[in-house]
Amino acid sequence: MATLHVLSHSPFTDSRLSSCLRLLGPDDGLLLCGDATYALQPGSAQCLALELMPATISLFALDEDLAARALKTPTRVQVVDYPGFVELSCRFAKVNSWL
Repeated sequence: MATLHVLSHSPFTDSRLSSCLRLLGPDDGLLLCGDATYALQPGSAQCLALELMPATISLFALDEDLAARALKTPTRVQVVDYPGFVELSCRFAKVNSWL
């Protein structure tokens, strides 16, 4: 059963991102929002870990949060807006928010 994992906390302050990456299934998706988008900073260990995820795992980021942090989007990342976030929540069988 495919799950959309939603992360909103900075990957530089705790281990939620690394814990999430260990639990991702082959058909899961990962949505970065809020401070979690800092994981996309070029050259960071977190960005490298995201790039090394299997291609079957979808990677998304919320456009508003990327813009607020002036982050460029790697080619692997699919940018979504709030309606797109709702659509993703409906597309996946389960949604897991990493609070």
